[in-house]
Amino acid sequence: MKKPSAIAQRRHQRASATTSAQADRKVQAPRDVLNELGLAQDVSIELLKALHILTREGRLNQDSRRKLKQVLHLVQFIEPLIREMAEDGHAPWLVDHGAGKSYLGFVLYDLVLRPLGRGQVVGVEHREELVEKSRALARSQGFERMAFLPMAVAESTRHAELPEQVDIVTALHACDTATDDAIAFGLAKRARAMVLVPCCQAELAAHWRARKALDLARTPLAELWRHPLHTRELGSHVTNVMRCLYLEACGYQVSVTELIGWEHSMKNELIIARYTGQRKHSARERLLQIGAEMGLQDWAARRFPQP
Repeated sequence: MKKPSAIAQRRHQRASATTSAQADRKVQAPRDVLNELGLAQDVSIELLKALHILTREGRLNQDSRRKLKQVLHLVQFIEPLIREMAEDGHAPWLVDHGAGKSYLGFVLYDLVLRPLGRGQVVGVEHREELVEKSRALARSQGFERMAFLPMAVAESTRHAELPEQVDIVTALHACDTATDDAIAFGLAKRARAMVLVPCCQAELAAHWRARKALDLARTPLAELWRHPLHTRELGSHVTNVMRCLYLEACGYQVSVTELIGWEHSMKNELIIARYTGQRKHSARERLLQIGAEMGLQDWAARRFPQP
């Protein structure tokens, strides 16, 4: 019998090693995965599978890992707010706008509200098929204090199922003006806190593009948004600056930080606003001054009305 060549032997060894590694991954216990993710051991494994964070075999779904890391980082900011507002037996209401598949709502419920034993999470999402899937998942998990509304953010303020006042408003990557609609909702509902991660702000860039020739003739500042790339990036930045000033003018204390490392997401600005009742008139004045300097008077007055 002919002896296998050295090359054939090495190929066989590599194949055996690969097969062994695959087998190890297949039998990797879900609880080991929870340790890897930094999650508590009482987290629902079935929920993580239903959200496609884990595969059916209980292995980590690498495609969902980035999304989960963002959500878990955001939970670190929201959990203290929930616990603070749950003091004295209060049952906090949290409304999540632009909920999508409700990753944030489900994780918050499982990690925070379920152990707390009180509190309500409401997901607002205009795509009815996602709402139906979220409702079915909540029923299967026994998450009785979760609800989902199939509507646009702007329509939710007048919905009969929502109370006159809510505690926390969240919007994770609510696109373009949906973040502004979430802010308007929070103001109308006298939210005690808002946690916002804006996304895809296109409204201001479109306004500048339509007025570019006029603005270039009027002020040298228009060079800041002359080129399309700068228009998009500056439009996003200025929109968020004016949102923060508007919230301060409406009586909120505002902080801005990074949600997660830039290697994980470019939609990364986290705005946290806590209601104090102290309206900053200087913030309103600066908002309008920025509008005047950058040719945004009409837009700013319409987008950020007098509180």
